[in-house]
Amino acid sequence: MGVSEIGEKYVCNICGNEVEVTIVGGGALVCCGEEMELVK
Repeated sequence: MGVSEIGEKYVCNICGNEVEVTIVGGGALVCCGEEMELVK
């Protein structure tokens, strides 16, 4: 799943890092070797 809009929030299910999208560039967010989960 790729980033699609500003303001989306993602979390890493392994370490708990959280990311909020400020610029949409496509692609998927990865942390600890796994894709981050969209939280909305």
